[in-house]
Amino acid sequence: MYRAVTRGIGVQVEPFYLKDRSDPSEGRYVWGYRITIDNGSHQQVKLLSRYWHITDGRGKVEEVRGEGVVGDQPEIGPGDSYSYTSGCPLTTPSGIMVGHYTMRSARGEEFDIAIPAFSLDVPDTPRSLN
Repeated sequence: MYRAVTRGIGVQVEPFYLKDRSDPSEGRYVWGYRITIDNGSHQQVKLLSRYWHITDGRGKVEEVRGEGVVGDQPEIGPGDSYSYTSGCPLTTPSGIMVGHYTMRSARGEEFDIAIPAFSLDVPDTPRSLN
């Protein structure tokens, strides 16, 4: 598990390798990840957008930006949490992802919260620094 907290809002990530969707002989490796955002602040927030910085095992970088997450722009009240699952394909057996969410507070202030860096590694293979 990986976790970061920004302004009282926690982001926890649990990555997992999807062996049944991967085909190493074709250079296709797929991971899923479950993210839980918990609002430990004192005000409601809305997730507006996401930004991902994805680096594969060869150092190739892909940046992904978009509205919301999995087609949703959740509003998360104080003490509440929101979870979703998504995925990432790579052409290498390892990589790393990091990013941020842009949030809007109930007062209309926009700010970014960190998504912690997390490793994507095929189980039972030597790990490399990405």
